[in-house]
Amino acid sequence: MVPRISCKKGPTVPIDPDSSVSLRALLAGARRKERALLDLTRQLVAAESPSDNKSAVDSCVALVAAHAQALGGRVKLHRQRAFGSVLEARFGPRTTNPKNRILLLGHLDTVWPLGTLKTMPCVLSAGRLHGPGTLDMKTGVAMALTALEMLTETRSLQSEIILLLNPDEEVGSPVSRPITEKLAQQCGAVLVLEPAQGLALKTARKGTGNWRIDVQGVAAHAGVDFQKGANALLELARIIESVSGWTDLKRGLTVSVGVAAGGTKANVVPAQAWAEVDVRIARKADGPRIERKFAALKPKDKRCSLELTGGINRPPMERLRGTVRLFQQAQAFAAELGFALDEASTGGASDGNFTAALGIPTLDGLGAVGDGAHASHESIVIEHLAPRTALLAALLGG
Repeated sequence: MVPRISCKKGPTVPIDPDSSVSLRALLAGARRKERALLDLTRQLVAAESPSDNKSAVDSCVALVAAHAQALGGRVKLHRQRAFGSVLEARFGPRTTNPKNRILLLGHLDTVWPLGTLKTMPCVLSAGRLHGPGTLDMKTGVAMALTALEMLTETRSLQSEIILLLNPDEEVGSPVSRPITEKLAQQCGAVLVLEPAQGLALKTARKGTGNWRIDVQGVAAHAGVDFQKGANALLELARIIESVSGWTDLKRGLTVSVGVAAGGTKANVVPAQAWAEVDVRIARKADGPRIERKFAALKPKDKRCSLELTGGINRPPMERLRGTVRLFQQAQAFAAELGFALDEASTGGASDGNFTAALGIPTLDGLGAVGDGAHASHESIVIEHLAPRTALLAALLGG
């Protein structure tokens, strides 16, 4: 029997002496289901689902919901007005004990607009499956459903599993965040289906923030009335230099002005200018501190005014002791399955940031191995599918 996850404080749960047999059986089962897993991934990729297209996301949700129901999942749709539905599917025995419940967390929306498949088709080539959303993260969803199918067929689910798939992760999870946090608080652990970091699992992620800075100045003729103008672009340049100086690499804090514009003509003192700023934090305490610094910004030229919007969107996923124990257990399972497994941190964020910030052990990067998330060369490496699906099944079983 595959040993169950323990979320209690203390040493890592030891591997059962007979677990190598069970793990080998899981790996063999995952290899047998590899073709079906790829077929399911293709179906999900074909159901293009950009975050901003509710009907497209809902079509993809319906496809997964039908598959989950066919596996015996207890499906609930959290319907939304502006976004696709949030999909919740429960598997295994019902329980009231959070320690006997695991949240399996992912998303079905992508960054790719409808019609991308015409120029970026889903194709198999040189041991990879290419296509929009293959890596981020429709293969991860297919892996989760396959792992649940394997455990359901062998009646190996002793914990209740909540599969939660969100429709808005790529745009900051504005509607799904409260659902994610509520369900996570009912669970003893969270496993996130985002892509691996190379071959590693993710035990830490930076938090993210976004601000827009709008500067209002005074327009004037640059030759005739230069002194009557208040240059919004010049004021913005001063602000950009100031906020960029808040970067502290030792703390894992970065402030990056990614887009800026302003003015109308070269012979006009510009009355408007704006910039968009990306902030990444590695420490939860840095979120309020950075928000206070933005709120305190003042123009040097008193004739200019500032308007600031935005804030911290996702808290950091810090490396909790419970997360480390989850990783150690995954690492032990991986060794039994025949591959090495490392941990990594990343500057990108996921919905796992929300659950980790609640203090719930959260292990990320349990999805596919590949390259090119959000890029035209997005693809997954097929040789890693079966071993990592078996690993996911081992973590869910028990």
